[in-house]
Amino acid sequence: MTDRLVSDDAEQPEGLIRAAELLRDGRLVAFGTETVYGLGADATNPLAVARIFEAKNRPRFNPLISHFPSADAAFRHVVATPLARKLAERFWPGPLTLVLKRRDDGEICDLAAAGLPTAAVRVPAQDTALALLHAVGRPVAAPSANPSGAVSPSNAEHVMEGLGGRIDAVLDTGPCAVGVESTILDLSGDTPRLLRPGGVTVEDIEAVIGPVDRHHEPQEPNAPVAPGMLTSHYAPGLPVVLDVQLVQPGDALLAFGPPLSGARVTWNLSETGRLDEAASRLFAGLRYLDQQGTQAGCRRIVVQPIPETGLGLAIRDRLGRAAAPRPAPDVPSSQEHHVA
Repeated sequence: MTDRLVSDDAEQPEGLIRAAELLRDGRLVAFGTETVYGLGADATNPLAVARIFEAKNRPRFNPLISHFPSADAAFRHVVATPLARKLAERFWPGPLTLVLKRRDDGEICDLAAAGLPTAAVRVPAQDTALALLHAVGRPVAAPSANPSGAVSPSNAEHVMEGLGGRIDAVLDTGPCAVGVESTILDLSGDTPRLLRPGGVTVEDIEAVIGPVDRHHEPQEPNAPVAPGMLTSHYAPGLPVVLDVQLVQPGDALLAFGPPLSGARVTWNLSETGRLDEAASRLFAGLRYLDQQGTQAGCRRIVVQPIPETGLGLAIRDRLGRAAAPRPAPDVPSSQEHHVA
């Protein structure tokens, strides 16, 4: 059952307080911003973030936008470049998302960033959303609060129609003022690059920071958004082999359920076969096996079969990318930022 919380009474903010408690407890809460309603989860909690993908029936682990109550709060988790500070001063709070390199001491989890060295961040221009983010006190990952592929919701009723019964609560803050998603601008490279047009125009952005590369790719459901995105970006140094039934000497094992015997190093995504737990542990597991397996002299990472249902599809998608052939070394890489 999904609770419908209301927070339009400053004297009795019980709905907002309850929404913040749920988010801090690892639960899913949809809330309105000036763009669309977002499906919020604690961005520092990988299990909570995994539940976003499960609720939306999202087939891929694409990066999610993390929301903050202020620019200072956001820049505690990503590297604030001079251009980022200029844009934040002009457009935050507002419908602009910035893609920046993650700080070493930042707390946005790997799953929210899809394993990338960058993270997408913004400060929404909606009073109740800002109050909620202040109350939570942590980054809140929040793609659009709709089933994957469906129309983005601009009021609480839309959220209930699409996700009722699949999430814990929706904080009803009325209709969204803008109604289209935020503009996404990648500032992680040498040149600012538009990844998605949205609530802030490119012309307004260029008036602040100068020329922007506008050659973004169309957002197709099964294609990368950023030009030049490589599957190898998600790959560990050791080769990855999927759907292994027998472990060979010198293998590092990414297990799911009861582990196969004989591995030199093992990381179990979920001993009980829970796909949400497996999703939350995927990137940490690949990193662990790559580091520990290399030190132990392993030749490859082998992966036990994972069901092709529910979150299993997203897990297998990322593992398939990790197992893909490596490109030539001189091919430039980029980041994928498919954020609802």
